[in-house]
Amino acid sequence: MGRSSKRAAVQELPESLARIVADPRSYAEWDALHEALATIRSAHPFARAELPEYPPFWVASKLADIREVASRNGEFLSGLGGLLTRDQLAFEAKRGAGRLFRSIVVMNEPDHRSYRALTQSWFQLASLRRFEGRIRALARRHVDRLAASGGACDFVSEIAVHYPLLVVMAILGVPEEDEQLLLRLTREYFGNRDDDLSRGGAPKSAVEAVASVREVVEEASAYFDALSAARRRAPTDDLITVIANSRVGGEPIRDVDAMGYYITVAFAGHDTTSSSLAGALWALAERPDQLARVRADRSLVPSLVEEAVRWTTPIHMFVRTAARDAAVAGQTVRKGERVVLSFPSGNRDEEAFDAPFEFRVERTPNRHIGFGFGAHACLGVHLARMEMAIFFEELLPRLESVELAGAPRRTITNFVGGPKSLPIRFRMQA
Repeated sequence: MGRSSKRAAVQELPESLARIVADPRSYAEWDALHEALATIRSAHPFARAELPEYPPFWVASKLADIREVASRNGEFLSGLGGLLTRDQLAFEAKRGAGRLFRSIVVMNEPDHRSYRALTQSWFQLASLRRFEGRIRALARRHVDRLAASGGACDFVSEIAVHYPLLVVMAILGVPEEDEQLLLRLTREYFGNRDDDLSRGGAPKSAVEAVASVREVVEEASAYFDALSAARRRAPTDDLITVIANSRVGGEPIRDVDAMGYYITVAFAGHDTTSSSLAGALWALAERPDQLARVRADRSLVPSLVEEAVRWTTPIHMFVRTAARDAAVAGQTVRKGERVVLSFPSGNRDEEAFDAPFEFRVERTPNRHIGFGFGAHACLGVHLARMEMAIFFEELLPRLESVELAGAPRRTITNFVGGPKSLPIRFRMQA
């Protein structure tokens, strides 16, 4: 995996396939997306793409290549998050010092390690155990709400988006009465290309999309600034207190970095879990045999959770930038070129998973990358697993049957998303 000064014959990705990878609308058409990704894995597993509106980028579609690039974080740098167009990059460059927040998701070493360490102990399993009772109470409340909905509901809007958000709010120390505000901001942030979720309707251009996200971040910043100031005056036992009073290199944490933490935990910390919960129930609604299997054997709940994350893959991509010329899969990625890590593709890789297009509650081993991989793997992985497992531990003893009551719909986004509507019919014990 060393450097190369000479490019081998470049594997080019056809424009039609490159556009599917880049286009946010592709991820709302999940089956068609996966057909295209299967073609990419087979014929163009690590290939360079050129689209007029984007700087050239590579697509890593095989699980092994995605893991390799993600693990070589000194050669392939974070900093972009998703795939930005030329216009968006120019807009971001012009913004310059006006950056509103800096998340650990886009940090590189040594900053990434230092800032991640500020809260790492909070997200260790042993530390999270103290929240287990509160998480279970929230899960039970939402299972009761499901049972009281009359045998039919939209599982996403009525259950899945609320339960994980309230869990994260409890850990952050955010008042429960602010749930609707944070839910709206999360939807507007990740769903800014989706008419149903974005602020004032989907933006007409990529630059408008960035500007829309900036408005969301400004509103979130004002909200968290007030909470942060309050915790500095009067610390309490919550994550906002930890972040607000942190020191890095002997100096108080900068506001831009504290805000990155708040937004990452408050938004991504629940949206990905919401998507995986909904993805699990969607899969079970279409596969009564799998529901019967996990209902009969509750020891399968942990593997159900892992399969739900693999199947749903709420993080659609991360982008890395080559710090220098680097070889991957026999190709030379030049310094400054971007690599799209296609997590949905990696999680259906035929060489890595037996029958990857089947949903199996008992799948083991299940070495998916739904939580990311390498140094930037999800900080809240133990929390996500815990809250999903607890929810199904509360739901499955009471859920007798479930089926789709309409066509589910997915969020239009190429970054982070999942089901945005899941109409179901079900039978439950009271």
